[in-house]
This record gives sequence, structure tokens and C-alpha cells, in this order.
Amino acid sequence: MKAKVLLSLILLCGSLATPVARAGDAAPAAPPACELPSYLLTSESRLPKVADAIKAGKPLDILVIGSRSTTIPSSESSSYPARMEAILREKLPASEVLHVSVEIQSKRTAEEAASTFVKLIEGKTPTLVIWQTGTVDAIRSIDPDEFRSAVTAGVVALQKAGADVVLMNLQYSPRTETMISAQPFLDNMRVVAQEHDIPLFDRFAIMRQWNDQGQFDLFSPSRGPELAKQVHDCLGRALAQFVIDAAHLEPAQQ
Repeated sequence: MKAKVLLSLILLCGSLATPVARAGDAAPAAPPACELPSYLLTSESRLPKVADAIKAGKPLDILVIGSRSTTIPSSESSSYPARMEAILREKLPASEVLHVSVEIQSKRTAEEAASTFVKLIEGKTPTLVIWQTGTVDAIRSIDPDEFRSAVTAGVVALQKAGADVVLMNLQYSPRTETMISAQPFLDNMRVVAQEHDIPLFDRFAIMRQWNDQGQFDLFSPSRGPELAKQVHDCLGRALAQFVIDAAHLEPAQQ
């Protein structure tokens, strides 16, 4: 019951990720500056397959595995995967074929999602998989050690399939931070990323930074579709820069 109540509250209070939007809504013409300290957009781990594909002019196929917070209903062009794709196309003109697809694993724990990866990747050859996870596990109070093992299994499965992997952690919500214990899941995702030398996109810290500096008011219960688009646009821009940095591309390759 507690998990159901918390999940409902996060989906309600987290309406910035899943607002009711009008069909045909466009991305903001003049997006916020999306300022972030450089350490949140850099990684010591590399994306060698992404770098090799770009250097060789080969197709760059990116698969985002996420949840409802990955999308904006009726306005998919404004979601962070779509915005990331648009920004990467601008910054990587040498990449002839760049495609971002999304696989929604709604309300699944890391273990439940990871169990689908072998079949999911069959017949696909993504250069990069961005795996967004942790929220459902935190809501359900999954044992942190079991969570870490599940994330490890998922990362190993994706790497065996031949893809670079980026982990993306929970989204930040000041309205729910006292109701769920996010830190053990944030810590364990960082441990897995370090153990497997893969980049971790710290969505939690990034969104908290924007909230704390007044870029976005993520506490307000009356968040509309425009705020959702602005946050997704900033996330897409940040993620595009993060991928470019992790691929260690030289200016001439961008």
C-alpha cells in the first residue's frame, strides 16, 4: 500500500515528466539557459563505441531504456530523448545516421527491467544504451544490495550485446525526498558505474541543482506542460553534452 501511495504521489507531483499536453505542442523557442557546473556534465569513463562510430562515419544508434518520466505524452518531440537527438545532430554533423529510440519499462524495478534486456537487444545493434533506473526500486524499498546486483546484471547484459552504456539515476523531486530514501540507490548506481567504468548521468543532482538555484520550481504542485518541456529540453541538452564529453571527441570530430 505504501509503495502504491508513493508511486501515485510521485507520478502526480512529478507531473513535469508526464503532463497533459496539447497535440502539436512545440519545444520552447527560447529555452532556459540550463546552467550547470562543469563537473555534472563530464565523466572520467569513456564511450569508445560511440567515439569509433563517429570517427568512422558509421550510424550512431542510441537506445534509451526508461520509464514514464522519459516521455511527454502528446508532445514526444519535446521529451529529453528527442531533444538530445536534435542537439546531437547539431553538434555531430559528421555522423550521417543518428537515431534515438525509446523503450518504456514502466513501473519495473531494475531486476525486472534487466531480465528483458537479452530479448530486447536481439536484432538491434545500438551503439549506446542509456538506462534510466532506480525510482521504482526506491519507491518499493528494494534491498539496496539486491538493487546493485540487478543493475550490475543489466549492465553486463548490455555490454555483452556490444553496446556502450550510460546509467541515469532517479529524477529529483523536493516534494517526495522525505518520503523515499533515494541515497542508497544513488550510491549503488555510482558504485556499479565505477566498477564497470561506465558514465553515470547524475539526473538527481542536476535537477536538484536547477531547483536550488531557482532555475525551476520543482516543488510547486501546479506545474504545467511548459515547465515539463523546459526541464526536458535542459535534460536533453545536458545529456547530449555528456555523451559528447564521454566519447572524448576532438573539436574537429563534432
